[in-house]
Amino acid sequence: MNVNMSKIEEVLAASKLNELIHKKEEEDKTCKTVLVILAIIGTIAAVAAIAYAVYCFLTPDYLEDFEEDFEDDFDDDFFNEDDQV
Repeated sequence: MNVNMSKIEEVLAASKLNELIHKKEEEDKTCKTVLVILAIIGTIAAVAAIAYAVYCFLTPDYLEDFEEDFEDDFDDDFFNEDDQV
């Protein structure tokens, strides 16, 4: 009777170990899935940031041209040379 009990215990121990191994494999699969999803999101964010930086670099700055037009008008011509003496 003692021999039969030890075999039953071995079978139970093996089945519990097997359950733990399968549970660990399922956790690994979910971790890998989450990691892949985060990697894809990170790649998309990096590509978007690079595209925005290139866009900002290549877009002409019209404000500089606008400010340069007015700089010529205000060249300190408000005072005559005679008035300064």
